[in-house]
Amino acid sequence: MSSLGVVGGVLQGLLVVGGSPLLVGVMRQVRAKLEGRAGPGAGQPWRDLRKLLRKESVVPRGTSELFRITPVLLVATTLVVAVVTPFVTTASAFGPVADLFAVVALLAMGTATLALAGLDTGTAFGGMGASREMTILALVEPTLLLSIFGLSVRVGSTNLAAIVTSTLDDPVRVLSPASLLAAVALVVVTVAETGRLPVDNPSTHLELTMVHEAMILEYAGPDLALIELAAGMRLSVFLGLLSSLFVPWGIATSLGPVTLLVGVAGFVVKVGVLGMLLAAGEVFTAKLRLFRVPELLAGSFLLALLAVAASFFLA
Repeated sequence: MSSLGVVGGVLQGLLVVGGSPLLVGVMRQVRAKLEGRAGPGAGQPWRDLRKLLRKESVVPRGTSELFRITPVLLVATTLVVAVVTPFVTTASAFGPVADLFAVVALLAMGTATLALAGLDTGTAFGGMGASREMTILALVEPTLLLSIFGLSVRVGSTNLAAIVTSTLDDPVRVLSPASLLAAVALVVVTVAETGRLPVDNPSTHLELTMVHEAMILEYAGPDLALIELAAGMRLSVFLGLLSSLFVPWGIATSLGPVTLLVGVAGFVVKVGVLGMLLAAGEVFTAKLRLFRVPELLAGSFLLALLAVAASFFLA
């Protein structure tokens, strides 16, 4: 644990928590403008969270403690990933947790806990959403592992900070076949894990087509605010992973005001641009039928597997 990693971890946690609602608002505004609508403004998610925090928390009858702790656990696991992953600085606040397998496990634990909370309500829609979410997770998690593992082969380490530092030292590596294949696979993973089109529609009101939203229908008040905040944080984390692994330039390598400011600005700009591109792509993308989603995710898994093979045979 270094001072650079600690400072970077604090900055990253503040940026992800404070900026995630704004990122969601900007993406909604981009979609609104491209669809010919005025839009509610980029600050609307913050106003929604403030309104939810002022409401009373309602707990369905018959639910266990799992239902109550899920929002806090979901925010906590995402926050840990945001703190330890090298977004602003190349050093990690806590190196062992910045390992590829630990990060993927934390993200998967949050998703699995939310699915269990959906089942805990005993409602039809909660069970349906949990079943769909677990199907997606079973296909997404190995793809996420393999896509980043393909980048770690040449480095000889699964530590994310080591992978980012290695890419900074050898920028040409970004254009290698392994990196390009892994990048495409990770984009599909990001779309699926964050519930974006064409896998899921975050703005839908049709329960039969919901995945993420079906699991949280029974939440209200501050609990719902935490879940909405966690969803935005997960989006920021996945977009941050994309930017750090494949466009790492600008990340601070030393503890200095100027370098840290550049690192913060670079993270904000890269995540913002990726978010706007994702929102723009959703305008021209239709939602896939549920039975076609595994085909898309299986294709991304194949790309990740090819990335690993390319790392070994084209090194």
